[in-house]
Amino acid sequence: MTDRYAVFGHPVAHSLSPRIHAEFARQLGIDIEYGMVDVAPEGFAAALADFAAAGGRGASITLPHKEAAAALCATLSPRAQRAGAANTLIRRDGAWVGDNTDGIGLVHDLTERHRIDLRGRRVLLVGAGGAARGVAPGLLDAGIAELWIVNRTPEKADALADALGEPERVHTMYWDDLAGAGAFDTIIDATSAGRGGGGLSLPFSLAAPRALAVDLSYGEAAIPFLAWAGAAGCGWRIDGLGMLIEQAAEQFLLWHGRRPDTDPVHTALGARADVLQTAD
Repeated sequence: MTDRYAVFGHPVAHSLSPRIHAEFARQLGIDIEYGMVDVAPEGFAAALADFAAAGGRGASITLPHKEAAAALCATLSPRAQRAGAANTLIRRDGAWVGDNTDGIGLVHDLTERHRIDLRGRRVLLVGAGGAARGVAPGLLDAGIAELWIVNRTPEKADALADALGEPERVHTMYWDDLAGAGAFDTIIDATSAGRGGGGLSLPFSLAAPRALAVDLSYGEAAIPFLAWAGAAGCGWRIDGLGMLIEQAAEQFLLWHGRRPDTDPVHTALGARADVLQTAD
């Protein structure tokens, strides 16, 4: 029987994950079925249970379900425990095992593909939901000097900072204090503000000269933040497509025991990414 996998999100029709995993499977000669499930938060647990009952072997989890997915797992990997969120589910012994490949995917894209050294950087992470929780541990492990977290709901930023357990490097601030926060050499948008054409209102003073700006979204959802980054003088503006590809390769490794070559997928999807990333 063909193994069944799917990406769960809301909305999810825009997702490139089915195309990416289909290419990985073709490359390695593995027969899989990979679909998508658009389900609102209140129906997520039931939809995941139905998927498992129908033979689902693994799931990719995207907005807004990553924290809920972690709560539905019988066990979590150390990095999923640290994040408090899961983007990768593996069906094992009749239960879900959760992992999180977002952080390693982001770091691999930035350090290996773009050759950006993250060590010693002062990083501003905008957002404290599942996406932010997924990448924060990876950034710390990559050697950044400071991680500052800001969120419209400050309690969520405080909860994430507490979960990371590194008070000497991880700090929070109030949204109203951004104007006086000083300059950051890395600014990461982990919100969904760009969806539907919206965006964040951020002071230009946040961006140090030639700063790195990263939006964890990709496609049209990343355009408002990266446009702000261009106006603020950021030297690097990168959307989340590369991270998506690299974290998907880590998912594929967890599911099938083999990590695919991501270069062909970057090449196939590169036109979409090139519009949104520039370096001066």
